[in-house]
Amino acid sequence: MDGAAHAVAPRFDDQQAGPAAPRRQTIVTPDNSLVAKVLSVNAVGRFVVLNFPEGRVPKLEQHLFLYRGGLKTAEVKVVGPQQETSIVADIISGEAQPGDTVRDQ
Repeated sequence: MDGAAHAVAPRFDDQQAGPAAPRRQTIVTPDNSLVAKVLSVNAVGRFVVLNFPEGRVPKLEQHLFLYRGGLKTAEVKVVGPQQETSIVADIISGEAQPGDTVRDQ
């Protein structure tokens, strides 16, 4: 040997040195938000009748929001009475139409 330092070429093969890289896991979170539809609107009395899925009727005094075409159009407050999956809500602000989507967010 002539005393000069020798460079070591990197080794490329199909095996990784060390532990395997951790796998990315996809976390799926169920959407538990409250969603319903406006069945009817009484513009003079400023209230709506909302229809919810079975077992998902909101609490009295709960504030909800109405959407049409993805845009928020009104805020309502659940006041009752309730009949099965339908319940009455007062219109707090905005404008409602039958078919509007109701959400709690």
